Amino acid sequence: VQLQASGGGLVQAGGSLRLSCAASGRTFSNYNMGWFRQTPGKEREFLASISRIGGITNYATSVKGRFTISRDNAKNTVYLQMNSLKPEDTASYYCAAIIPPSWTKGEYWGQGTQVTVSS
Repeated sequence: VQLQASGGGLVQAGGSLRLSCAASGRTFSNYNMGWFRQTPGKEREFLASISRIGGITNYATSVKGRFTISRDNAKNTVYLQMNSLKPEDTASYYCAAIIPPSWTKGEYWGQGTQVTVSS
């Protein structure tokens, strides 16, 4: 499956952004989907994942209550709504297709989209 992330940008602390990730190539609904982020010199960090039909979500403690993952299988797209952004949320954000029963191990990756949060 091919993934294309978009929606990153520059935002002030306290602001919001919505990332999108469009999928093509294989049946989107076969996969759990996840969002991850990475900053230079650090390992990629799991943020959130969602089940194949969207009924189950999982979040990292660092973003729970601020970020919301959702998906639209009719549009082959997964979203990450990010609210109350903080400067430490600055990173490259990646979407991934995850093969069940995993919730956190990305199998197919999109290119990153940069999010920069200014203080």
